[in-house]
Amino acid sequence: MSSPHLLITGYNGTVGSAVRETAAARGMTVTGWDRHAAPPDDDAAGVRLLDAVRPDAVLHLAVPSAGTGRANEGWLVNVHWTGRLAHLCRERGMRFLYASTVMVFTDKARGPFGLDTLPDATEGYGGEKRQGELAALAANTDAVIARLGWQIGRAPGGNNMLTYLDQQMREHGAIRVSRGFLPATAFVHDTAACLLGLLAPGHRGIYQLDSNDGWNLHQIVTALNRRHGETWNVIATDDFTQNQRMLDNRPGMPVLSKTLPELTAM
Repeated sequence: MSSPHLLITGYNGTVGSAVRETAAARGMTVTGWDRHAAPPDDDAAGVRLLDAVRPDAVLHLAVPSAGTGRANEGWLVNVHWTGRLAHLCRERGMRFLYASTVMVFTDKARGPFGLDTLPDATEGYGGEKRQGELAALAANTDAVIARLGWQIGRAPGGNNMLTYLDQQMREHGAIRVSRGFLPATAFVHDTAACLLGLLAPGHRGIYQLDSNDGWNLHQIVTALNRRHGETWNVIATDDFTQNQRMLDNRPGMPVLSKTLPELTAM
C-alpha cells in the first residue's frame, strides 16, 4: 500500500512546518497548497488544484497571516475557504481536518473547557474560527476540527511561545508572566503527531489538543528558561487570571510534566 498523500494549507506556518516534518519522517507524501495558483477566493482554481493533486487528506492549517489586500480576508480564509474545502473533500471521499483555536473561548470564559463548553467568541479571530468550525461541520459530517492552544517550538522563530518570550526579553529586559493564567499549550511537534493521528478513519467532530496538565504560565516559562540556558529574567505577576486549559483525552496528547520535566524539577 502506498503512503498517504497529504495536501496542507499553511504549509510554511508554525504548525504546518511541524506537520510536514513529522509526516515526511513517517514516509508520507506532503504537498503544500499554492495560494498564488489557487487563492482562497478562487473556487474554480481550488477545484483544479485539488483534482490535480488528488490527496488522501487535506489539512487546513492556514491563517490570514500575510495580507493580500482582499476585503474581509480573515472571514475569507477562516470561514469561506474552510467550508468550501470541507465540501470538496466530502465530494471526493478525502479526509478533511481544520485547525481551530482555544480562542473560540474568550478571556471572559471560565475554564477549563470541556467538549460540552459552548464557545463564546462572536467576533475577531476567535469568532471567525468558531464560524469556520461550524462551516466545516455543516459541509462535511466527517470533518475533523482540532482546537489548538499556544504552541511551543524547539527554538524562537515563527508564531510560537519561544518567539514571544524572546521578543519580550529583548524589548523589555524582562518577561512578566502571570501565576494566575493556565494556558492551553503544547509542543508543536506533539501537536503535529496528534493531528496526523486524527486523520485515521473513525475520527470526526471536535477535538481539543492541549498538553497542560495543570501548570501556570509562570511555571511553564521558568521551566523553559531552565531548558534554554537561564538567559531570561522571568518576573511573576498576577496581572491576568484564567484557566484556559482544554480537556480532551482522546487525541492522546503527552502531558507537559512529561515533555517538559523541568517543571517537576523546580
